[in-house]
Amino acid sequence: MDIPNDQSYKMSMHKGGAAMKTMGAAKFKEQCLALLDRLDADGLVITKHGKPVARVVPYDSQDAELIGSLRHKIEVKGDIFTTGVRWDADA
Repeated sequence: MDIPNDQSYKMSMHKGGAAMKTMGAAKFKEQCLALLDRLDADGLVITKHGKPVARVVPYDSQDAELIGSLRHKIEVKGDIFTTGVRWDADA
């Protein structure tokens, strides 16, 4: 992400030691549109009072190709809408 070096974001360690770019919510609000234009694959963690509250990641349209890709390739056996256990909700 090509964000100006004005201390508006910082690198932090998250989830298993991965380095992530973080930014406070107020700064993100000010620069939101510009940040979205320059968002890289790693995304950006938004913080409030130093605590992570959201992660902004680019939308990956490649995953859309997976929808329906297994049609006619798998066979469902049994009723997938039940666990097979009978129970009475009124009991």
